[in-house]
Amino acid sequence: MDEFTLFNDTKKFAPLADRVRPTSLDEFVGQEHVVKKGGVIEKAIKNGTLGSCIFYGPPGTGKTTLASIIASSSGAIFKKLNAINSGVADAKEIIAEAKTNLQLYGKRTYLLLDECHRWNKAQSDSVLEAIENGSIIFIGSTTENPYTSMTRAIVSRCRIFEFKPLTKQDIKLAVLNAIKSPKGLSHIKIDLKLDALDYLSFAVGGDLRKALNTLELASTTGRFEDGKIVIDKELISECLEQKVMSLDENQYYDMLSAFCKSIRGSDADSALFYAFRMIESGIDPLIIFRRLIAHCSEDIGMANSNALVMAVTAMTAYQNMGVPEGLIPMTHAIIYACESDKSNSVIIARDLAQKDAKELKTVTIPNALKNHPSTNDDGTGDYLYPHNYGGYVYQQYMPKELQGKVYYTPKNNGAEKGIKRKKVFKPERKN
Repeated sequence: MDEFTLFNDTKKFAPLADRVRPTSLDEFVGQEHVVKKGGVIEKAIKNGTLGSCIFYGPPGTGKTTLASIIASSSGAIFKKLNAINSGVADAKEIIAEAKTNLQLYGKRTYLLLDECHRWNKAQSDSVLEAIENGSIIFIGSTTENPYTSMTRAIVSRCRIFEFKPLTKQDIKLAVLNAIKSPKGLSHIKIDLKLDALDYLSFAVGGDLRKALNTLELASTTGRFEDGKIVIDKELISECLEQKVMSLDENQYYDMLSAFCKSIRGSDADSALFYAFRMIESGIDPLIIFRRLIAHCSEDIGMANSNALVMAVTAMTAYQNMGVPEGLIPMTHAIIYACESDKSNSVIIARDLAQKDAKELKTVTIPNALKNHPSTNDDGTGDYLYPHNYGGYVYQQYMPKELQGKVYYTPKNNGAEKGIKRKKVFKPERKN
């Protein structure tokens, strides 16, 4: 029997994304920054020494897959819960079983908790002791930033890994592998057109699960021609339930660039045209919102900080209202951003501070600013509490190596015109 025939009958009817889910690091696609070939994390996974961790990032980027690979690589037991429909009782049952398996058989248990940010404090606390004493190895999977959406007690006991949207090449590779795989679609002959593959890998926005679900639907609805199922760009678009993007990749980036530069150039009419032209071409409006938010800090910044508030509020309104009503606050925010005074002082300050932060590996923090000042006087004296001096007092804050450095310089535009920088501390020369 071939591999496909031997494939479990129940599994055979599972969604394609589940059937072709990688079972080893060699099959895993993407997230090279996490599982770099020959890197420390890859070695820890293969040796079963990674410990509890939290994976966060967009859907369809491999969080659940990597968690199951980690468990199987170490020969451990793998249990899975979803925070939406599970609670303390479910966790306690798994923990009790895990303790038994560890004591009797020496087998460790990995507990994967999907949507882990949805657990409240009491639910999260139910697994703390088990994590600390090693009864379970916890792996949380979430689309939310755990530093702001989860209890600190859990976060402090886990390594945090951010998953990025998969690249077009990652998506293409996984889609072609699914077509060839005995667990996937190798039992049928598929003619996936090159432009359809390009479109699919671009349109899913780095979500592999969405790409595979779309491929599976297309493989059952495509036209039969010369003994093959033909999958073209129009079929992919229909399966994605979105209009065929009338822009190719180069046109898309050109249009997005024109939109951004129109904001920077204070041309509301042009920015609105490019925004709606992209939407009419099949671009997700959230892509436009992300660029708008970035430029409200990059090109407007301190000249009108309300622009950033306006853009974020408009995106929230769009997410709650959808199309067409949500495009009204989007228009509002674009016009507001274009008509605002401009300043790039924020991005300049970021670049300068980031450069020094990367180049200076060690710095000397002024003694007065330390959590526990040492008895060695470094000349900075005692810490001066600004509120005792009317809100500001002149003292040294910069590390010794960076004294006199200035990153933020206000521009003479908008609200920034009235900002007066406090004096940069320059220590008196001692004789």
